[in-house]
Amino acid sequence: VQLQAYGGGLVQVGESLKLSCAASGRTFSRQTTGWFRQAPGKEREFVATIRWSGGYTYYSEAVKGRFTISGDNAKSTVYLLMNNLGPEDTAVYYCATGSSIILSNIRNSHAYDYWGQGTQVTVSS
Repeated sequence: VQLQAYGGGLVQVGESLKLSCAASGRTFSRQTTGWFRQAPGKEREFVATIRWSGGYTYYSEAVKGRFTISGDNAKSTVYLLMNNLGPEDTAVYYCATGSSIILSNIRNSHAYDYWGQGTQVTVSS
């Protein structure tokens, strides 16, 4: 499976941005696909994930209510709509996918098997 993340860029505080993650080599069925981010000097952190079976979504407390994860299985693409962005959202955003990830592990980056290359999001004040 190869993941291609794109859509990052430079925005102002309060603006929105939509990231996309396209997969090749396998569809997302029976997968859990999510977004993580890593800011300079910080560890990679969970942002949001979607379980394709059932369409369940999960968010970190930092982004809940502002970000929305969605997916199009026919296009093998996952999206992350980010609203009301703040400087704290500045990071490299990575998409990742994995199979058979149990619920208690969905926020654990080590549970995901395949990773995209990352896309930079910079929020300027």
